[in-house]
Amino acid sequence: MDTALVVVFLLIAMALIGLVLIQQGKGADAGAAFGSGASSTVFGARGSASFLTRTTGVLAALFFILALVLSVYGVKGAKQQSVLDRVAPIEAPAAVVPSGPADVPTLPLSPGVTAPPVVAPPPAPVSSAPAPTSAPVKK
Repeated sequence: MDTALVVVFLLIAMALIGLVLIQQGKGADAGAAFGSGASSTVFGARGSASFLTRTTGVLAALFFILALVLSVYGVKGAKQQSVLDRVAPIEAPAAVVPSGPADVPTLPLSPGVTAPPVVAPPPAPVSSAPAPTSAPVKK
């Protein structure tokens, strides 16, 4: 059923495209209205609607109605499912033994990746200058 609706929808779309492309624009008649006396309106001497215009309107209405029918039909056929239900469960990583100092947190590594060597930070420089003291403030 849905395949037949989609085929009809595509045929209507192609017919609508073809009809729009073969029609002469209204702007072509507007130029003649200002230069010659053959036309007294912007839409031209033959009126505002021809067979092609009416057919285009009918096909456009069918196109929109069929688009709404297909969207409602697609929503009713869809199974409601949470995004989390579609995701595969994630396995917990194996226990990791810390390889560095206790204050540095470690993260689990990917398979085949080795941990970089743990390097201790350099010691703080020792200066021979006395530590600054605050002198009493005189008033």
